[in-house]
Amino acid sequence: MQKKDGLNYAPVSAAPVQKAVAPGTFHFAAVGLDHGHIYGMCNALTEAGAELKWVYDPDPKKVQTVLDRYPGARAIDSVEAVLEDEQIQLVASAVVPCRRAALGLRVLRAGKHYFADKPGMTTFEQLDEVRAAVAATGKKYYIYFSERLHVESAMFAQKMIDEGRLGRVLSVTILAPHRLNLPSRDAWFFDPAQNGDILNDIGSHQYEQFLSYTGARSARVVASRVANFNLPQHPGFTDFGDCMLEADNGAAGYCRLDWFTPDGQNAWGDGRVFLVGTKGTLEIRKYLDLAASTEGDHVLLTDAQGEHRFDVYGKVGFPFFGAFLRDCLDGTENSMTQEHVFEAMRLALEASAKAQRIETAQR
Repeated sequence: MQKKDGLNYAPVSAAPVQKAVAPGTFHFAAVGLDHGHIYGMCNALTEAGAELKWVYDPDPKKVQTVLDRYPGARAIDSVEAVLEDEQIQLVASAVVPCRRAALGLRVLRAGKHYFADKPGMTTFEQLDEVRAAVAATGKKYYIYFSERLHVESAMFAQKMIDEGRLGRVLSVTILAPHRLNLPSRDAWFFDPAQNGDILNDIGSHQYEQFLSYTGARSARVVASRVANFNLPQHPGFTDFGDCMLEADNGAAGYCRLDWFTPDGQNAWGDGRVFLVGTKGTLEIRKYLDLAASTEGDHVLLTDAQGEHRFDVYGKVGFPFFGAFLRDCLDGTENSMTQEHVFEAMRLALEASAKAQRIETAQR
């Protein structure tokens, strides 16, 4: 699995996968292929037992790339044709972020579930519209928060928290560097009106993790900042951001986001999470162990019994996706709640709205 290019990073489970649905019982379509995360989304859903039936995008080259990876899928000529197919239960999309909510509303109103790449929306107005549509249709509007859901060490940490190994989680610190890969980016990526700023785009992952690891139902943004340190040719773009959070249960959070992963690093980002609990502390080294191993998924725990290291690559898998398929079929919320999805995105929008712009002139 290639790790150097985050744009097209698409994890494949190295752990045994138990299908959540029987063959022929869950069909989905991939619509809108603007971001490479669509491959990770399709990998995860098909590994869990869903079948990719249709692929649609205005760009035939993008469609062919998906068809080459999933030979059982077929091209279709319009979104309308997808929505008219009664066999399709879910639409997955990585269309340009500002258009994700509009597509999602069409999908929900057609009686289908929707799985969007992050960020799931770029304005408060879109969030309000999606909330109303979910309430009216009863369908799910979930988001691919891959930095927890598609990372074995992150899911292993969640299991340890749920088992009480850390006690009450008091603090979450998340460092989320990303590699820019400037030549591979489309023009929309640099336009905040289309992509959101850094606090909404890659920040949305981090707020979802904060809520999950602290067990909080809601939170507030204490302070947030953004900057464009290194891309004057794209003045509206933000390549650095950070955010302080406070959960409804008192837990504190800090997230730092940037597009400054050095070219010599063996992964697109050295993602780290640090947790402080009443019974222990924990560190997640997601994608590599810097200068020691290119294999990721390392979890380091300190508790009353001592210091512990868990190398969990290929041992945990990605259980969210099977649970998500069952939730769609059974009307449950075992993978995560819809309100959890909405609160993560509300925090992303709040962080952007409150952000102070850092003066970046060199002194």
